[in-house]
Parts: sequence; structure tokens; C-alpha cells
Amino acid sequence: MPRWESDAQGRLERAALDLFETHGFDRTSVAQIADAAGLKERSFYRYFPDKREVLFAGGEIEAHLVEQMEAADPGLAPIDVLLSALGSAEGLLRPRGYLRRRGRVIAANPALAERDLIKLADIAEALAPALERRGVDPGTARFLVDVVLAIHRRAVSRWLAEEDATLAELMAEATAELRAAMAAPPRTSPGPPEDGGGSS
Repeated sequence: MPRWESDAQGRLERAALDLFETHGFDRTSVAQIADAAGLKERSFYRYFPDKREVLFAGGEIEAHLVEQMEAADPGLAPIDVLLSALGSAEGLLRPRGYLRRRGRVIAANPALAERDLIKLADIAEALAPALERRGVDPGTARFLVDVVLAIHRRAVSRWLAEEDATLAELMAEATAELRAAMAAPPRTSPGPPEDGGGSS
């Protein structure tokens, strides 16, 4: 990879993902990543504190979500504020192909899977106070965030597989499914079989 190529952070991310897939996360070093990106090892640390964070870089999504929530119509229901904010973040996501590969690398490494959960918790910690500033009590705010993040996970898994669908469309679809499931009557369980014989 030419050393003059721009977007050093992106080059490091792509090089790291290639190496993690080829050699495994544990057997890949920072020096190897930097070399594959055409950079010096010290350049790596300008962008990431360690090799794990190459897969989790960027706090711009949290900032975007909070900004969208703060700009939302004051009369909008809190859950709709969250849904709208998360549905608007598609432009900040990495390309689908990169995210599918990244997901496989994370799933294969328990430490990375744990870090992924921490990252999700960080997003929740950013969103709940934004709801509280709209007058939602803390317990309800966190509950709503957890529900909407579950909807978002379902929508993102479909977004990764469906090239023609937008994230906002799939968020709306997953939300409709949840509302339909909540409104559905309980299924009637069959009763115990009747005793066909008399007493002896």
C-alpha cells in the first residue's frame, strides 16, 4: 500500500481487519498492522490506544445521536425521538462488507465480543441522559434506550444482509413487528386430554 495514500486511520483499519481474518486477532501485532498500512508503528498510536480499538474506533455516532435527539421536536414521544435518531445514523456506519467481516472477527474472539458489549453500553450511557434532559425520569429513560437498542440490533442485522434497504426503513419495520407482537392476543394452549375411560 503506497505510503502517500491519504486516510491513514482508514488504512490502518482495513489492514488490521485483513490481518485479523488471515492470522487471527491474537497473532496479529501492532507492528504488522502498521507495516501492512504502509506506516510506522508509532503512527498507529496516533489513532488507536491498542490493536483492539481498531475495530471500535469513533465516538462520532454517539455525538450524532445525542445531537439528533436534542434537535428533535419537543412534542415527539421519547421512544420516537430515539428511533428517529438511530435511524438517521446510516451515513456514519462503515460499508456493509466491512461490517460483516468485522462482525465475524469479533464473534470469533471472546475479548472482542465483550468489548463490543461495552461499546453498546457506552452508547446507552450517552443516550439516556439526552432523554432525561427532555424530562424523562432516569429509570424510564434507560428502559426506553434498552428497548430501542434491541430494535436497532434487529434492524442492523437485516441491513447488513439487505443491500437495497435503508436503516431507517428497517428500524420502522422492526418497530412495527414489536408493536404487533405486543398487541397480539395470547395463543390458547390446548387443555389436558380428556379421560376417555371410566373409573374401575
